[in-house]
Parts: sequence; structure tokens; C-alpha cells
Amino acid sequence: MRASICIVNLNAKKHLDSCLNSLESAMGNIPFETIVVDNNSYDGSVKLIEKKYTEVICIKNGRNEGYTRAMNMALLKAKGDYRILLNPDATCEEGSLSKIIQVMESDLSIGICGPKVVNEDGSFQKSCRRGIPRPQAVFSYFLGLANRYPTDERFTGYQLNHLDEDETNEVDAVSGSCSVIREKLINDIGLLDERYFAYQEDSDYCFRAKENGWKILYYPKSIINHIGGAGGAGSIPFLAIFEWHRSYYRLFRKHFAQDYNPLFNLFYSIVMLGKLIFAQGKHLLVR
Repeated sequence: MRASICIVNLNAKKHLDSCLNSLESAMGNIPFETIVVDNNSYDGSVKLIEKKYTEVICIKNGRNEGYTRAMNMALLKAKGDYRILLNPDATCEEGSLSKIIQVMESDLSIGICGPKVVNEDGSFQKSCRRGIPRPQAVFSYFLGLANRYPTDERFTGYQLNHLDEDETNEVDAVSGSCSVIREKLINDIGLLDERYFAYQEDSDYCFRAKENGWKILYYPKSIINHIGGAGGAGSIPFLAIFEWHRSYYRLFRKHFAQDYNPLFNLFYSIVMLGKLIFAQGKHLLVR
């Protein structure tokens, strides 16, 4: 049994060092390889890898290929029975990754498993486990109803706020900030959908996995620290905001639009466009 840790990096040097330094203790006695795909960083990330982490396989892109295409490059290069998708602004606690692999070894029907992800202050990062983002769940999330009524399942369908964060659960999706994918699953359903430049490619992949009979597990006995937004998107905020909104719309069109009438789909499109314009305007004003 062998694992491949796959990381996509874009100008995240100050976090990448801590990330790579945490991997050996996180994996325990499980042999692993580390693959970093760098999307043409200008902050010296590649020099850091070449000087300090000579065992790391570094794929250097001549331009920013986006998260999804770059991650697929790593997945194609990887040779492990388990492929660990990890953000460069994440650090792994001791034994965190080996624990996930052990639980997946105990149940061969688990195709994807994600850990409990916490912020720098130790608070729970709610996006690390997810339900199905149908319009009611998405609107409840955007409008803050999920946070206001965290035990009401009518409003918590996206981030599953009603579930205990310290309880293992089968879910509909886990976050790509850290997730472990079984090689057999990749052989079964293929790679990530590159129509997602970044964001929601993880949800899309989990949905495809469940459609093909695989389990998605949230496993909080494994803990990952994740800064969030510092893995590369922070260096190009205008593009990040655009791609974040486009990914939500693309996920809806791909998986859910056929269940609603054309008028509702038009309404949903207008709402998402309006939210995008508001978010971009807010960013420009703050800057």
C-alpha cells in the first residue's frame, strides 16, 4: 500500500513550507510520494522545493492552469493506491492522514474520505463536509439562515450544520482542501472535471462517485489545519471571486437544472449573476 500526496500551488510559499514539513508525521509508517504542481508562482515556491524538499516531485507549469487541470496533472503522475488531495495552506496533525487510510482500508466501499478541518484559531471549518447544494440549501447558506438555525434541517442542507462536528458520518461531499481518494475510484469514474477552473470540482467529483455506488465519509478523528483562501486564490482575488460564483452556477446546471422549470432556472441565473456583481463591487470598494 502506498499513497500519493497531490498539491497544487500558486504563490503560497510561506504556507507550503509548513505543509510539506508536516507530511511525514501525518503519514506515519505508510510509504508515500509527494507531487506539487506549481502554477507559475512568482514568490520562490519552486526554489523552496528544489532546495529543501528534493524528494518532492515538482511539475512546473508555464502559466496558471487553474486548480482542477493542475490537480489532474498530479493525479495522472501519481502511483499510490490512495491519492491525497491537499491544499498548500493546510498543515496535517500527527497521524492525520494515516488514520484516514486506515479507516478506508477497513471498508472498501469508501471511495473518498475527508478529515475534520479547523481554522487557525481551532474553530470548525464548516465547508469540509457537505450535503447536496440544491437551491433551497444554497440560498439558506448565502442568506445566513443555516447559521441562524443550525439545528433546522430545512436550512442546513449544504454544510450539514445540524450534524455533530465530532461524529463520523457518511455525507454527500467533502472538501478538496484535504480529501483522500481511492485509486480504484479514479479508475472507475475518471479524473476531475476540468470545466471547473477552481472551486466545486470537489463537490462535483463526490456526486459522481456516489452516483457510481461509492461512499463519501467525513472522519473527524483525523484533523487538518487549514488557513483557507491562502493557497493561491488570494494572489488573484478578482479571478477567484469570478470562478467561485461560476463554479456554483456550473454545478447547478450540470446536476440540478433539469429538475426545475426554465423560469426558475432563469431566476437562479439572475440571482447568481447579481451576487457576483455585488461581490466584485464590494471587493473593489474594500481595496
